[in-house]
Amino acid sequence: MKDHVMIKGSKYGLAVYLDDRVPFEELLEETESKFRAAAHFFAGAEMAVSLENRILTKDQERQIVEAISGSAGIQILCILDHDEKNEKIYRSAVEQTQAEMPRQDGRFYRGTLKRNQVLESETSIVIVGDVEEGATVVSKGSIVVVGGLYGSAQAGASGRTDVFVAALCMEPEKLRIGGRKVKPVIGGSYSWAKLS
Repeated sequence: MKDHVMIKGSKYGLAVYLDDRVPFEELLEETESKFRAAAHFFAGAEMAVSLENRILTKDQERQIVEAISGSAGIQILCILDHDEKNEKIYRSAVEQTQAEMPRQDGRFYRGTLKRNQVLESETSIVIVGDVEEGATVVSKGSIVVVGGLYGSAQAGASGRTDVFVAALCMEPEKLRIGGRKVKPVIGGSYSWAKLS
């Protein structure tokens, strides 16, 4: 029997390759089966997942994600966009921040923060989406926005100064690190702010 679902790991999480020539129901069944067989390996893991090689509707994407998490006990932190440009940007962001963000200290948030929304985190946080004007992100660690930062961000909210804020586009209303106002440095594909 030909494998219609292939699972590959990377430092960004898991890539799940889905055959685009077979019915979706067959893919869903095979996905459940493969992850159930590997449950002992993945159980309790937290990771990002990308769904490759097939365009899915939002409902199909949800069903695949539920099959993965339900069968293997994986907590899926975010779904990486399979758009090539966005993937390159995401990888660039991860590579630039990995060295500075402690491995045990971080979480993902997928979605755009709208006006008047506040997201608080005890650890460093990667936001896959935008922080719109009027929205606020507060983290005791670092903040990485794989999108635009137009609202307010405060990293090192507990007084830490060894943290940073990074975003693809940075035009914040307010920007603080360890209680001090900072200005972003525009450069390359990413803008940064940190205390020198």
